[in-house]
Amino acid sequence: MADARHLSILQELERKVLWLATWTIHNANHLRPNEDGLKIGGHQASSASLSTILTALYFSALRPEDRVAVKPHASPIFHAIQYLFGNQTREKLENFRGYKGAQSYPSRTKDVDDVDFSTGSVGLGVAQTLFSSLVQDYVKAHGWAKDLPEGRMISLVGDAEMDEGNIFEALLEGWKHGVRNTWWIVDYNRQSLDAVIREGLWERFEALFRNFGWEVVILKYGSLMQEAFAEPGGEKLRAWIDTCPNQLYSVLTFQGGAAWRKRLLDDLGDQGPVTRLIEKRTDEELARLMSNLGGHDMPSLLDAFEKARQHDRSVCFIAYTIKGFGLPLAGHKDNHSGLLTPTQMEAWRATQGVRTGHEWDKFEGVKIAQNELETFLKKVPFVQKGRRRYSAPTVPVPEKLSFPANPAMSTQQGFGFILNELARSDQQLADRIVTTAPDVTVSTNLGAWVNRRGLFARNSMVDTFKKERIPSTFNWEFSPTGQHLELGIAEMNLFIVLSALGLSHSIFGERLLPIGTLYDPFIYRGADALNYACYQDARFMIVATPSGVTLAPEGGAHQSIGTPLVGLAQDGLASFEPAFVDELAVIMRWAFDYMQRNGEGEPNEKTWLRDETGGSVYLRLSTRSLEQPQREMGSELADEIMAGAYWLRKPGPNAQVVVAYTGAVAPEAIEAVGLMAEDRRDIGLLAITSADRLNAGWTAAQRARERGLVHARSHVERLLGEVPPHCGLVTVIDGHPATLAWMGSVMGHRTRSLGVEHFGQTGTIKDLYRHFGIDAQGIIAAAEMIAPGKPMRYLKAV
Repeated sequence: MADARHLSILQELERKVLWLATWTIHNANHLRPNEDGLKIGGHQASSASLSTILTALYFSALRPEDRVAVKPHASPIFHAIQYLFGNQTREKLENFRGYKGAQSYPSRTKDVDDVDFSTGSVGLGVAQTLFSSLVQDYVKAHGWAKDLPEGRMISLVGDAEMDEGNIFEALLEGWKHGVRNTWWIVDYNRQSLDAVIREGLWERFEALFRNFGWEVVILKYGSLMQEAFAEPGGEKLRAWIDTCPNQLYSVLTFQGGAAWRKRLLDDLGDQGPVTRLIEKRTDEELARLMSNLGGHDMPSLLDAFEKARQHDRSVCFIAYTIKGFGLPLAGHKDNHSGLLTPTQMEAWRATQGVRTGHEWDKFEGVKIAQNELETFLKKVPFVQKGRRRYSAPTVPVPEKLSFPANPAMSTQQGFGFILNELARSDQQLADRIVTTAPDVTVSTNLGAWVNRRGLFARNSMVDTFKKERIPSTFNWEFSPTGQHLELGIAEMNLFIVLSALGLSHSIFGERLLPIGTLYDPFIYRGADALNYACYQDARFMIVATPSGVTLAPEGGAHQSIGTPLVGLAQDGLASFEPAFVDELAVIMRWAFDYMQRNGEGEPNEKTWLRDETGGSVYLRLSTRSLEQPQREMGSELADEIMAGAYWLRKPGPNAQVVVAYTGAVAPEAIEAVGLMAEDRRDIGLLAITSADRLNAGWTAAQRARERGLVHARSHVERLLGEVPPHCGLVTVIDGHPATLAWMGSVMGHRTRSLGVEHFGQTGTIKDLYRHFGIDAQGIIAAAEMIAPGKPMRYLKAV
C-alpha cells in the first residue's frame, strides 16, 4: 500500500498530466494557426477518463520490462506523461496532430517518446499485447533473453473498443496457448463515440473473461465511496448506485453536485441515515463522492495492480471511469468529439493554478515543491533502464538456399522444400525461424518443417497417433522447443502474431524470423492487422498460397484477384510473385537478410530502392506445377530477380512485341511468344518477379530526377529502354491487370494488360485461363491488336 506522501505526489502528477493533455489539445484547436480550416480534434474527454489509471501505471506500478498499448484516444495523456519524463518535447506537443508533431495515436515509428505498441485502429493494440505475451513465453522457453525479467503486457482498452471482433478471436487463441502475464484494463466509462453504452455490459465482460481463464478485477467504488458505504445509510446509497442507469449517471455527473443532491433525495426520500449521509456533504463534496469511481481512485488502482503482480495469471481490470473526468464536459454524451471552449478553458485554468504564459511549464500549478517532484520522477521504477528499444545481432544468412532439383514443381512445393532443407541443417538461421499458420499448416507445405522442428507449447504434449503407432505423414508433437505456432482459423490473429514475433528483437532483444502462411485470398480478412503490423515496422514473411484463378477447382470464393495490388500498395512490405523455384530460393535468401536490416542507408543507385531500411516480405505463390528451367543462378541473374524482372528472352533491335508475365502464367507467356515468333519480329519475354519493386524503383528514380539527380535510372527503365518505341507491350498476370498496367507509362509503349477482373468459378486451369483471356491465345490476340501486322497464323478463332 502506498504511503500518504506517495499518494499525494501521484495525485498532483495526475492533475498536471490532465492539464498538459487538455492544453495540448486546446492549443492545437484554438491557438495554433489552422491554414486548411479542418477541425484538429484530440479527444479531451476520452483522454481524461484514463488520466488516473495511466498516472498510476507509469509513475508507480510499471517496471521497465512491462509493455503497454495505450488506448488510441488517450494519446495526449500518454504524451504528457512522457513529457514529464523528458522523453517528449514541448515543440512536438505544441505541434500535436501537426506535421512531425506528437501523433494523434501512439506510434512506434513516428513518435519520439517511449511507445511500446502503436495503436489507432481500435482492437489491434489490445490483441498485440496478448500475442506479445505468447512471444515472451516462446523466447523464454527457448532459453533466450535470460537477463530480461518477465514483463506484463498491458493494454488500456476502451469499453466501446470491446465491440471489435478481433479481440474475441485473440482471447480464444490466448486460451488455447495458456496466455499469461497479460493485463487488459477496460476503461469502463460507459460511453462510445455516439452514445452511452448498454446497461449491464460489465457482466458480459466479466463472464467472458472468466470463461477464458482470466482473473477479473472490478474497480467500481473508490475510497470515498467505500467510506460512505460504511456510514449509516451507506448500503442504500450503494444500492442506488448499482441500479442507476448509465445514461442517468452520465447526466448527473455533467450537471454536478446540486443535481446529485436533488435526485438522490427524490429517489431515496426521507430515510434518516441515508438522508443525513447526503445532507452533511456540500454540493462539491457530493459531486466528488459520486464521481469517485474505482478507475479514478489512486489507492484502489495501486492496490489492484500490486496484487496482480504477485502472480502471472492474465487479468482483466474493469475500471469504472467518467468520460471527461475532471473537465467541464464530464459525463455529457456528446463529449467524445467535444472540445472545451476558450471560455471554459480559462475558467478551468483558474482552478488548476496555471498562469498565462506558463501553460507548458512542467511544474506550473503543482502544489508540491519542484525539487521533490524532480527527485520523485528520477526514481520512478519504470524509467530506471531508460529507453527500452532493444536491438539484436543479425542472424547470418547462407549464400544460397538449397532445394531438390525436381524437373517440375510448384512454387508452393518449392517453399516447402527450401524450409525442409533449412530444418535439416544446424544453421543459426534455422533456429531463429518461427512459423505460424491459421489451420493451414499442411495445405501450405509447412508439414515437413513442422515434422523436423516441432510445434511450440509451454508444456509438452505427445502426438497420440504416433504414441499408439498409427501411421501418419505428420508428427504433431508440442514442446517448449518447438518452432511452429499453430493458430485457429482467424487471419487477424495470424497477422497480429506476426507483428508480435516480428518485433521480438526490439521488445525482448532477441531476433526471430517469423514466417506466416495462409491462402492468398484471405489476406483481405486480415488486411487491417497486416497494415498495422507494417505500420509498427514489424519484420516477417507472409507466404500466401495458393493464389489466383490457377486454384481452378476451388471456385471464386478461393480465387484471389486484387491481392497483387495489396502487395504493390502496402508500405513496409516488399511483394514478390516468382514463377520458378530457383527464383523463389533467391528471393527467400534475400528476404531473410532484408527482414533484419536496421533502417539506415541511402537508396541503391542501380535500383533506387531503399533496401537498407529493411521491412517485411510477401510471397504470392501457386500450387501449379511448372517445368523448371535448367540454368545456373549467377549473381547477375539473382540481382535482376531481386530488382523485380529479367529478360527470359531479350528483344531484338526491331522488336514489335514484348510479353511481360508474372507468376504461374509463365507457360502461357512462353507458349505465346513461341507461336508469335514467325509473325512478329524480335519478340521479347520479360519475367517479372516483383511488380512492387519494379514500380517502387521507377517512382523513386523519378523523384530523384525531380530533385536534380538527372542520372537516376531505375531497373525497369533500363529494361524497357532497350525496347524500340514502336513496340507493343502485353502484360499478363493471374490477378488484377492494373498490377502491371503502369508499365506502359515507363517509356511510353502501347500496352495491353491482361488479368482477372471478376470473380472466378470452378473448372480446369485451361478453362479459366481461356475464360479470362490469360492463356496463350488471349496473349496472342492482345499482341495482334497492339502490334498490327500480318495475321497471327496460330491465333485461333473463338
